[in-house]
Amino acid sequence: MPEDPAIEVAGLVKHYHAGDGSVVRAVNGVSFAVHAGEMVGLLGANGAGKTTTLRMLATLLRPTAGTARVAGCDVGHDPVGVRRRLGYVSATTGVPDRLSPREILTSFGLLHGIPSAELPHRVAGLIDELDLAACADRPAGRLSSGQRQRVSLGRALVHDPPALVLDEPTNALDVVGARDLLVLLSRLRAEGHAILLSTHRLHEIETRCDRFVVIHGGAVVASGTRDALVAEWLPGRTGELEDAFFAAIDPPAAVRGAAR
Repeated sequence: MPEDPAIEVAGLVKHYHAGDGSVVRAVNGVSFAVHAGEMVGLLGANGAGKTTTLRMLATLLRPTAGTARVAGCDVGHDPVGVRRRLGYVSATTGVPDRLSPREILTSFGLLHGIPSAELPHRVAGLIDELDLAACADRPAGRLSSGQRQRVSLGRALVHDPPALVLDEPTNALDVVGARDLLVLLSRLRAEGHAILLSTHRLHEIETRCDRFVVIHGGAVVASGTRDALVAEWLPGRTGELEDAFFAAIDPPAAVRGAAR
C-alpha cells in the first residue's frame, strides 16, 4: 500500500455559531486516511458529522481547524487542485433539468480540460457503463431519480479522478441500480482509485469495503475492518457490522442488550 494516502484527514474541525451565540461542533477532531486501491465506509447516524466532513473534503466548506488533503492537494490552500483530483457525489446534488446526460457529461469533461478528440469516447463509455443509453439524449428533468443519480456519478467520474468521495450514492437507486453501482466501485478500487463512501445501508457495503470509520457526535469513535470492529465491540459474541456499529455509538445500550 502506498506510503502517502490519496485522501488524508487530520484533526479536522468544523464549528458553527448558533443564533443564541453558542458553538455547534459539527466535526471535532476527525482523522482518517484512504489509500489508493482502497474503499473505506464512513458510518454514522444522522447529525454525526459525516456529510460535513465530506463537504470539507470536496472544498464546499472551509474547515475551522485541521487539515485535509486529496492526492497531495490541501483543501484550504489548493481547492482547485483538489477538485481536479476528486470526484464528489452528494445525495442532494441536482442535475440541470434542460440538459441531457450526454450534454451534462460533455460539459463537465470540457470544464476538466479533457481533449475534444477524447471526450466523446469518454462520455460514451460512461453512458454505457452507467446504463444511461436509453435516456442519454433526454432532458434530465424527465429522468427518474435513479437515472439522475447515475448522471451525478458519471459527472464525478468523467475526468477519471484518483479519489472519489460519495455521500449516500445509492440513496435514489433501486436494488439493481445499487448493485450495479457497487460492482462499478469495486472495479474502480481494483484499478487503483481511493474511494470514501458514506451510507446508511450497511448491508450493501459490509463485505465490499476494506475498512470502516465510525463517526458519532462529530468524532471518530471506531475504525477498522469489519471483522476487527465486530471483535472489538461484540467481544465473545457473534454479530454483523450493524451490531458492532450500534455498540460503538452507544456502548451502554449494547451492554444492556447483551444482558437481556
